[in-house]
Amino acid sequence: MTEQSKINKDTAKRASLLERADRVFGLDDLGPAKVPSNLPKPSRPVVPPQPVAKQPVAVPASQIPVAAASAQPVPQPASEPQPEPAVALSGPYHDIERWNLKDAGLIVPEDPVTALLEEFRIVKRDIIADARARRDSKQRRILVCSPHQGEGKTFCAINLAIALAAERDVEVLLVDADVIRPSVANRLGLEVQRGLMDALANPSLRPEKLAIQTDIDGLFVLPAGATGPNDAEYLASERTGEILDRLTRGAPNRYVIFDTPPALAASAAAELASHVGQTVLVVRADETSRAALEDAQQLLSACQNIKLLLNATHFSPSGRRFGDYGEREE
Repeated sequence: MTEQSKINKDTAKRASLLERADRVFGLDDLGPAKVPSNLPKPSRPVVPPQPVAKQPVAVPASQIPVAAASAQPVPQPASEPQPEPAVALSGPYHDIERWNLKDAGLIVPEDPVTALLEEFRIVKRDIIADARARRDSKQRRILVCSPHQGEGKTFCAINLAIALAAERDVEVLLVDADVIRPSVANRLGLEVQRGLMDALANPSLRPEKLAIQTDIDGLFVLPAGATGPNDAEYLASERTGEILDRLTRGAPNRYVIFDTPPALAASAAAELASHVGQTVLVVRADETSRAALEDAQQLLSACQNIKLLLNATHFSPSGRRFGDYGEREE
């Protein structure tokens, strides 16, 4: 800093020391030196150093912060399997003539409440209670049987089906499994068509497509179909279980009622007893012997829930009388 040239005092006052030095020494041309172009090339390419990967350090679980621990994936519970959709009963449609019901002494849905209807309301309440308590599809399969013929099993099976069909949101499939003397379709005035035994003999037939839809809301009828000498063997086959499972699987509001041959007359009732959850054993008052009742109960013992229905009684031990509350006295 030996330059002694005259300095403009007004300019010097406004300029900084660096600015004044730049004007004197010419600092604008300062910069990195140029690399000579004739330098020798390196013998091998220069590889820049790679960063050293850090090894993970195991940290005890007790020292993991709470926030970090909560970030760990939480195992989700396995999703429950979806229930299978119910098989729709999609057979042909047929009207039931009400005069057929009246002539047979059966319940007529549109008629006023009768003592007969009230009695079967009591029976169906007990059946529904057991089905809902145990939550098993077999409990919604009800076998109606008697020790001997002529004790009213078909009469009771039809009336029970009509009474059950009156429940809201309930389907009832009445199956004529009396392969010896089928009569359900005739009593209801239905044309005899293919039914249970046809489905058992021919695996290509779907039983739900043989169930007749009636004009009684919620009531379907599966006729016995073509019967033959090998019916007992068909009923004892695995095909029977497959058909019944198909008819009740995924349908918690569907009840299947079987009218079977008398227990002491044929083996069909005993074969079907292992596929149902409830049995209604119909006995006729003053006619069915105690020995016959005990023998029938033994044959149907594959079903653990057997109910006794006393038919054709002419008295009530409690003095109870149904159906006359709404009657008008003259």
